[in-house]
Amino acid sequence: MAKRESIEKQSWKPGNVLSPAPPVLVSCGGTQGWKPNLITIAWAGNVCSDPPMLSISVRPERYSFEIIRTTREFVVNVPSLKQARAVDWCGMVSGRSEDKFAGAGLTPASALKVRPPIVLECPLNIECRVKESLELGSHTMFVAEVVAVQVSSDLVDGKGRLRLEKCGLLAFAHGEYFVLGRRIGRFGFSVRKRSR
Repeated sequence: MAKRESIEKQSWKPGNVLSPAPPVLVSCGGTQGWKPNLITIAWAGNVCSDPPMLSISVRPERYSFEIIRTTREFVVNVPSLKQARAVDWCGMVSGRSEDKFAGAGLTPASALKVRPPIVLECPLNIECRVKESLELGSHTMFVAEVVAVQVSSDLVDGKGRLRLEKCGLLAFAHGEYFVLGRRIGRFGFSVRKRSR
């Protein structure tokens, strides 16, 4: 066995250090008297595969909170490196006073199953309907069912496989943005037999 190197640890106070997280642009509104809006969210994740469900966590004081709570629909738009500046900008200004689509130079386009628009420039658009909301403290978690997905055609190869590594997905960790690096393996690579 290889000699184990010495690893030193420090004790930190409890906090949100799970990283990296995908920074996403959540679009909402466009219905029930609400104008279309965008909110940058770093707290989003998958919660179930059958039915497909995900969650986003939003502070109640955010403008988009009331929109999502009222309409019970939103779209998680997964950005690439090309949308990094827009992602950051949409997290710094309020939809109460800004048209975020126009200000960020992004294009609202029709969703397939929900009323809020998708962000056309984002490579992945995940349309969601809220099933449950959980008031957890500083944030409310909206647990939603995925009802439709749109994918940029240039990321689908000839075999119909989604090639997200081609678009430069973003990651967010401790207040900083990163671009995901090279692929090191596929799920199960640690137990797969090597081909001859």
